[in-house]
Amino acid sequence: MKKQIKAIIYVDLLFAALLIFFWFSLPKPLFITPTSYVIEASNGELLSASIAKDGQWRFPVADSVPEKFAKCIITFEDKRFYHHLGVDFIAVARAIRQNIQAKSVASGASTLSMQVIRLSRKKQRTFLQKIAEMWLAVRLETGYSKDEILALYAANAPFGSNVVGLEAASWRYYGRSAEQLSWGEMATLAVLPNSPSLVHPGKNAVRLITKRNNLLDKLVEEKIIDRATAQLSKAEPIPTAPLPLPQNAPHLLNRFKDEMKSLNTATTKITSTIDEHLQQELNQIVGQYHQKFAANGINNLAALVINVKNGSVVGYVGNCYLPQQKELESHVDMIRARRSPGSTLKPLLYASMLNDGFILPQTLIQDVPTQIGGYSPMNFDLGYDGAIPADRALSRSLNIPAVKMLQQYKYERFYDKLKKFNFTTLNKPADHYGLSLILGGSEVTMWDLSNAYLGMARTLNHYNDYQGKYNNADYSSASYIKDQEKPEDMIEPTSLLDHGTIWSTFNAMEEVMRPGDEGLWQQFSSSQRIAWKTGTSFGFRDAWSVGLTPNYVVCVWVGNADGEGRPGLTGIEAAAPLMFDIFRLLPSSKWFEMPKTKLKRMAVCKQSGYKASPICETKIVQLVPPVGEKTALCPYHKQIHLDATSTYQVTNQCYSINQMRHQSWFVLPPTMEYYYKTKNASYRVLPPFMSGCQNEGTAVMEMVYPKPNASVYIPLEIDGNRGKVVFNVAHRDHNATIHWHIDEEYVGTTKNYHQIALNPKPGKHILTLTDQNGERLAQAFTVLDKEEK
Repeated sequence: MKKQIKAIIYVDLLFAALLIFFWFSLPKPLFITPTSYVIEASNGELLSASIAKDGQWRFPVADSVPEKFAKCIITFEDKRFYHHLGVDFIAVARAIRQNIQAKSVASGASTLSMQVIRLSRKKQRTFLQKIAEMWLAVRLETGYSKDEILALYAANAPFGSNVVGLEAASWRYYGRSAEQLSWGEMATLAVLPNSPSLVHPGKNAVRLITKRNNLLDKLVEEKIIDRATAQLSKAEPIPTAPLPLPQNAPHLLNRFKDEMKSLNTATTKITSTIDEHLQQELNQIVGQYHQKFAANGINNLAALVINVKNGSVVGYVGNCYLPQQKELESHVDMIRARRSPGSTLKPLLYASMLNDGFILPQTLIQDVPTQIGGYSPMNFDLGYDGAIPADRALSRSLNIPAVKMLQQYKYERFYDKLKKFNFTTLNKPADHYGLSLILGGSEVTMWDLSNAYLGMARTLNHYNDYQGKYNNADYSSASYIKDQEKPEDMIEPTSLLDHGTIWSTFNAMEEVMRPGDEGLWQQFSSSQRIAWKTGTSFGFRDAWSVGLTPNYVVCVWVGNADGEGRPGLTGIEAAAPLMFDIFRLLPSSKWFEMPKTKLKRMAVCKQSGYKASPICETKIVQLVPPVGEKTALCPYHKQIHLDATSTYQVTNQCYSINQMRHQSWFVLPPTMEYYYKTKNASYRVLPPFMSGCQNEGTAVMEMVYPKPNASVYIPLEIDGNRGKVVFNVAHRDHNATIHWHIDEEYVGTTKNYHQIALNPKPGKHILTLTDQNGERLAQAFTVLDKEEK
């Protein structure tokens, strides 16, 4: 009895050991071969693919196998596939009988399950290996469904040359996905894994056609297709040479390769959010512009289109892809490249100052010659307006007003704001960039820039969705993977920018004159309202244009990947036309809805754009963000005292108070006035003081250059002699005569036009100016020598 119990225990243990061995005998994962990186459009069409690390075209395992292929391969290889458990013993018996009769290997009995095991092991086939395949095939059947086994076979079967798997074969031999193949084409591919060498240009065509036709006849016998379909399929040509795979989004494919780990995707194949038709149109239009720019030595272009409604990338052209011309560096993804942004950050500064109560939409900003610590910004047209409304300074992309605004806002504060906009390339302290931050002194990527404007557009679109509150997830990065998990909503009472600020900023951006339209675009009802901004980096190295509507953000970059500048490479001439052509490919939309509860009616001084003071002459009512209440009152309207005829200014020291006329007057500082009055004919200069009356408190002169305590460097001329520096002063009286002195030494006199070229020695000096009425202006400046420069 004890012996029987022991025997039972031994048998049980042996059975358990065999069961454990059986269960763990199948390796996981079954296939460890590298696969191709594959990216599909949102409709499932192939956009781009790259060869696997081992040099094979091998796509990842698909979720399902096309029905035509399943019927073809089962009919050809394993007709009892759905009725056995990995080993077809009927086929084994048949094969043994046929091989004995033929005295050689005349027939095989491998099931599709056994072939999957063989493909995964890649070992030399011996009798023992055959037994092992049968064992593992049974194990495979216990852990995988029949459809999963079919998918493993379809993804790993050889199809000739370096093509592995049905999907790769379909694209390499027929130029389309397996789902789109005909019965004749699918039958051709189904017979290939059995003899993959049959696909060879100019060889084996007859054998391949014969095998295909035999399979088609079997499909008729099995009543899977009818005779007419078989006859038509037999008339179809067979593939000859492999075809190149589509490369409609090569830069996005490379991006996916680089970001795969961080994206937590389990496979090297993704379905993207790219609109296939739009992507093809983008490639075509970018190619056309490349041909146009190539004559000027401009070799690289990039375009990015993002759907504002869902934050998905619908168009991604990282460069005009010309791999055969390596010198063009078209492999570089300019959407991810760090480049100088030019003026494209100016709307963000304008919005930040509106949002934080520094300015109103049309507050006057200085536009005069400026020197800040040796830094002298210049406008692109080299001119000056004296003073210009903030929204018009933005639409004209003037540099000096932008620097003046940043000087007021503080570059440290703006730097922190950009960080909150998720600009990832600001990796140096704020002091490193200083005021040049607003004129392209930093580096940004197209991706970060587009996402900043995307966040603003999404925030404004959601004004009603969150009852006036903000979803900070709106500033999350755009996604290029379909059905990717979205960030959780973060509803807050405040955000980076409020709705009213964004609406005002977009309206200011809309006023930019479009290239080629000469300001007439608004007369056409079909013209789409677009908020947009261009940028040009120093040295004409980068041309930018970014635009947006409630539905789309479009960003365009034009330049050379190696940083070479070219004449004419400006945002308005190179990038903007391409951007507007892209918008013409997109559906039009209505303009942003006005966030009425986030705007307040405010009395604003018409001339200065500031909050109106009691003495402002003309007041208008504007819709401004509520924080506008914090802004300063108009500083430019002053109460002046005139004689009875309103011809002269007077004081109580020289004129009877009873006879004075008191009047509000719009008065700009002398330098601002000097330039402003040339651009604004309606500007009225102050009346002169009556003879015998002394000016009290109102400056009549102001140095344009150099500014007080400025440091000046005087370079050498071509002939080697020391050059001169041009001193410039503004005077309220255009007929004034000014006498110039340096260190109490007379150097000259000017009348009407007050500029004088001088050559002071290196060192500190005092400049003294005196006009014909005895008004005096004195200020210090320093001339640097060569070493100090």
